[in-house]
Amino acid sequence: MQIAYILNTYPQPSHSFIRREIAALEAAGHVVTRFAMRGPDVALVDPQDKAEQAQTHYVLQAGAGALLAAAAKTLRQNPSRFGTALRQVWRAARRAESGLTRHLIYLAEACYLAEQFKGSDVTHLHAHFGTNAAMVAMLCHLLGGPRYSFTVHGPEEFDSPRALSLGDKIHHAAFTVAISQFGRSQLCRWAAPEDWPRIKVVHCGIEPAKFPATAALPEGPRRVVSIGRFVEQKGQLALVAAMARLGDSHPDLHLTLIGDGEMRAEIEAEIARHGLTECISLIGWVDEARVTAELAASHGLVMPSFAEGLPMVVMEAMAAARPVIATYIAGTPELVQPGQTGWLVPAGDVTALAEAMAALHDAPLLTLDKMGQTARTRVFERHDVAHEAGKLARHMQTAQAPRSKNV
Repeated sequence: MQIAYILNTYPQPSHSFIRREIAALEAAGHVVTRFAMRGPDVALVDPQDKAEQAQTHYVLQAGAGALLAAAAKTLRQNPSRFGTALRQVWRAARRAESGLTRHLIYLAEACYLAEQFKGSDVTHLHAHFGTNAAMVAMLCHLLGGPRYSFTVHGPEEFDSPRALSLGDKIHHAAFTVAISQFGRSQLCRWAAPEDWPRIKVVHCGIEPAKFPATAALPEGPRRVVSIGRFVEQKGQLALVAAMARLGDSHPDLHLTLIGDGEMRAEIEAEIARHGLTECISLIGWVDEARVTAELAASHGLVMPSFAEGLPMVVMEAMAAARPVIATYIAGTPELVQPGQTGWLVPAGDVTALAEAMAALHDAPLLTLDKMGQTARTRVFERHDVAHEAGKLARHMQTAQAPRSKNV
């Protein structure tokens, strides 16, 4: 099967799950071509991300002239389909904060892609996230391009479902993917009931082969790791506040923050204000090997998020046989089981977060090891990328072409 992935900004350090999914599809014999609107907006440190960048075709690099020429050609050769897509653009732009101009750019991008697919063997388009990439895939299909599907991760899509025209994107898609049952339930809220059967659950996956053996839990002071973008929804400020509460009772607990982002200065200021510079390390974005090493040196992962889909780092920590402290939100409770694989706490509850971290600190290594091994078994059963990519491919292969009345 020939598949084209339609992406917005790719690759990104936080989007390793897309890279893994593509690799699993290719390992199964499918041919995947990568199209992104633009390149990464941060420096890439992982060699695998750099390799992905080299294989990706960037639409906006073609230039405004090429996009406008493709739009003019589409209008001239197929005014009916162009009119259908233009009406969809007008309908979407009326709901969106981004307005008509940006949606006309999406239409031009879709025209350009539709031209690329003419005469090609591509039979299916797949987009990640229900934002502009899914809009471009939908418009490309309405212009006569291949059928499409898209994966919704959350939480951003669930914040503005009407503005993103999620219902329309689901309706025109051959199928839509949610990464958890919770995510599927949210999509059902914005989809017509007759479209519900075409909303599938396909988990993001990990590569079990990259976790062939687990490192023994280290002796000595307890260490925890948190991984993610430094943005409001990830909740790192709550984590710093929890560490401050544990300063007197658990002074040897150490936290490593992996990631970067717009809130770095604010996080650093809070660490300094609480006098925690010796207890909290910020090491920026690092490659996959360094993440593995940091997990191996830790006793657990902490994810204090206020909003999520289902974090890949939780899966990776569980595959590394490390207990997880996470917030009771979105799809996380479908994977993390309190008392068995870690702890779940209410989002934004600094006291509960500090108590869970204290419990991890105080637990015997034997208890943490048992939790970690249970976590490893559970994540391998539910999130093997080869298995999940196989499910996605089967949905692509069996999806019926969209009904003619929809286009």
